[in-house]
Amino acid sequence: MSASVGKRLKALRAMHGLSQRELARRAGVTNSAISMIEQDRVSPSIDSLTKVLAGFPVTMIDFFSMEPEQEEKIFYAKDELVEMSDGTMSVRLVGAAKKDRKMRVLHEKYPAQGDTGDKMIVQEGEEAGVIIRGQLEITVGNEVKVLNAGEAYYFNAEIPHRFRNPGDEECEVVSAATPPSF
Repeated sequence: MSASVGKRLKALRAMHGLSQRELARRAGVTNSAISMIEQDRVSPSIDSLTKVLAGFPVTMIDFFSMEPEQEEKIFYAKDELVEMSDGTMSVRLVGAAKKDRKMRVLHEKYPAQGDTGDKMIVQEGEEAGVIIRGQLEITVGNEVKVLNAGEAYYFNAEIPHRFRNPGDEECEVVSAATPPSF
């Protein structure tokens, strides 16, 4: 089983000889935030983890590739997906420790009215996904569309975009992106 985000962060911090306090200072977060992540008491959002990793600095890809797998892994149990959450939206990464990943595959859950935030996302590559359950409003540039279960999207991720669940029930999505940004 691959290491949790907390165990990875603690190992990386030890490898760099940093105290929790020093990493917190470098990353511009509280000491307790580092402690809670390392104890796996909170699952940091992607933005929060990116901010913490900037204190080393190390990229999200390098962070999740730190632990080489003993053998080429093909199948992943539910508890082997690395979860990153901000308390509202849940994002679980498939194959986080896979060395030299060429794509990012996510299992995403948006609560009713949940979204990726007001800030539009811009990243290199392409992104695609299928709505498994519920509804997802996707904004790509000036286009906005609400997709229902069974419908899908595919777009150039360099165009500013965001995701929002306009419904009253949880929305579940499986998505992929190349290249992997984390």
